[in-house]
Amino acid sequence: MYELNLPKFQIQLRGTHEKPEIFDFLRRRFVRLTPEEWVRQHFVHWLVEHKGFPKGLLGNEIELSVGDKKLRCDSILYNQQKTPQMIIEYKAPTIALTQKVFNQISAYNLFLHVDYLVVSNGLQHYCCRMNYEQHTYEFLPDIPDYDKI
Repeated sequence: MYELNLPKFQIQLRGTHEKPEIFDFLRRRFVRLTPEEWVRQHFVHWLVEHKGFPKGLLGNEIELSVGDKKLRCDSILYNQQKTPQMIIEYKAPTIALTQKVFNQISAYNLFLHVDYLVVSNGLQHYCCRMNYEQHTYEFLPDIPDYDKI
C-alpha cells in the first residue's frame, strides 16, 4: 500500500493477495482493503491515538437516508449527545482533493449540519469549521485535538 502523511499503527491484515482485508477497529470487523480504506484506517487511528478523539464517538461508513436516496459518510464524529459534529471524507492517495470532493462532503452536510468538515487522501488533510450564523466557513491550519472542538 501507500506511504501516508499519517503515523503508523498496529495494522491487522488478512485475506489473500487478490482479496486483502484490514481490521476496522471502529466497526470491529475485517473489511476489504482498498486505497481509500487504507487512508480511513490510518486517519481514525491518528484521531484516536494522537488527537484524543473518543473511539466510542466515531463511526465509519454511516448511511444517511433522505427520502428514497441513500448517502454514505466515510466517518462521522458525534458529540456526547450523539449528534453529528464532524464529517470526514477520505479519498485514495492518488485522488486529488478538488472542489468536487468538497462538494460531496458539503452535500452530506446539508442533512447533518455539523461544525467541522474534514477531507483527506492520506497525504493532504483539510479541515474547515462552519459558521452558520454568518453563513461562512474557515479553513483551519490543522485538524484540532478533540478537547479543542
